[in-house]
Amino acid sequence: MIELPHESAREIRRHGRAAYGDEACGVMYGQVTPGRRVVVRVEPMRNARGDERHRRFIVTPEDYRRAEAEAARHGQTLLGFYHSHPDHPAFPSDYDLAHAFPFFSYVILSVERGEPADMRSFVLAEDRSEFLEEAIQRKE
Repeated sequence: MIELPHESAREIRRHGRAAYGDEACGVMYGQVTPGRRVVVRVEPMRNARGDERHRRFIVTPEDYRRAEAEAARHGQTLLGFYHSHPDHPAFPSDYDLAHAFPFFSYVILSVERGEPADMRSFVLAEDRSEFLEEAIQRKE
């Protein structure tokens, strides 16, 4: 389960709306407790995908190192990443599966005709063969 504060969900929705036409992407920071990941804050990230940004995002090695350092500086854990799917459902694509890292949560926001819609979260199965949906618990 991932605990996502309403303000963080609003920020993800705002970012998805602003980037519409391209995939928005960002980082989620927080704490891991038994059975749950608690998001403390989210931070937009530049979509480094030069081509096909309308349907792909990529986390570069530099972005990943920067996110890990940012988490450590604040005494937090890098919990995962969020991204939007413009005019597509909030389910991982084959591309998402091929580029996923173990452990992380992946929040996906569907943005339909410029308006944020469904939001879901997934984790990579231990054998890396598929994503498993994880519940999102909204927190005040």
